[in-house]
Amino acid sequence: MSVTESVRVRAPRLPWPGLIVLAAGVFLSITIEMLPTGLLPEMSAGLGVAEPLIGLLVSVFAFTVVVTSTPLTALTSRMPRHGLLVAVLLVLGATTLASGLVPEYWMLVAIRIVGGVAHGLFWALVAAYAARLVPEGQIGRGISITLGGGTLALVAGIPATTVLGQAIGWRPVFVVVGALALVGGLVVWRFLPRVGGADAATAARFRLDDVALAPVLLVCAVTALTMLGQYAVFTYVAPLITDVVGLEPGAVGPLLFVYGVAGAAGLVIAGSRLAVRPARAMVVAMAVAAASLVVLGLAPGVWPSLIAFAVWGLAFGAIPPLLQTRLLHAAPAAHRDAASALYTTAFNIGIGGGALVGAVLFQGLGVASLPFLYAAVLALVAFGLAREAFGAARQSRSTVAPATGPVRPPAA
Repeated sequence: MSVTESVRVRAPRLPWPGLIVLAAGVFLSITIEMLPTGLLPEMSAGLGVAEPLIGLLVSVFAFTVVVTSTPLTALTSRMPRHGLLVAVLLVLGATTLASGLVPEYWMLVAIRIVGGVAHGLFWALVAAYAARLVPEGQIGRGISITLGGGTLALVAGIPATTVLGQAIGWRPVFVVVGALALVGGLVVWRFLPRVGGADAATAARFRLDDVALAPVLLVCAVTALTMLGQYAVFTYVAPLITDVVGLEPGAVGPLLFVYGVAGAAGLVIAGSRLAVRPARAMVVAMAVAAASLVVLGLAPGVWPSLIAFAVWGLAFGAIPPLLQTRLLHAAPAAHRDAASALYTTAFNIGIGGGALVGAVLFQGLGVASLPFLYAAVLALVAFGLAREAFGAARQSRSTVAPATGPVRPPAA
């Protein structure tokens, strides 16, 4: 009896206040990273530079994450996690606020680099922090709640800042979001429970063994290519909507909201039975996304283009969680932290590279070329995944058949 009572007492509920605070930090971080995407025309006009150069602000942010997050995680491994999380949110807030005040483009680039340093360190901390807040058996749920702030940023944060920026100007929006991030840092300091950081150095030094390295690197390569195509298009979504689809600038914000809602639906679908076979599910999602992008690039009319835009959001919403599931299947349990670090690096290489490739193609071939580029990338990746899955299935059958004698049809 006493043991049962003790078990009841030791089965704590999820620490919702702490997880919600972390989710709010994720929301602010993703909103800050993607803030220029919905405001390209306004920022281009205000700073007197071409729209592709504004898109490169996303590349600068992402490449800074790639270069600095791993060494900074190692350097700060002995620092208290709570104070470090507060500090990076305050830096993110201060740099975003300053972004709305500087008069020159090159100053904005420099400020985005500093913000990218803080952003990368934030993402090196946040998932591990969430895992330490919850009981061992609820880690997956706790991390899902925390990272749900990123989905909310796509559903609400980017569309809201786009609409607000078109109404009052892009500079006030940066100031408002920066001020919110500063408040977010203070909320984290006040309401987030403190945890230790002793094992951060161990996680930073984790290495993959030779057996696990190849499949993990394959997932990371697929991730980098997919994100490169995605952000080559999504970084320039505002001129795509206005110049290719032919809608007014005021439609950008509402359409980004539709895209975010569709992406959230894709995320839910990926968490269903589809995730049992992530490779096959990814092939389907990539094929659907590629088809919708071709329709979007052809711009056959407003309504077909709008439907294609929403379907693109739905299909892409399923791809990152399916990639993450595939990664965890590929990596041994002891190496999943190291595999996740490689995955994060690949993700940001794709974001930064996509914005850069998109800028070059935008300048040389026009914004209408971008959906076709991404559709071609998705088609090639989906073909490779389908071929790999087919080969693995054949190898599995040929390995099992000799050891079991004649193969009988499975029971119904």
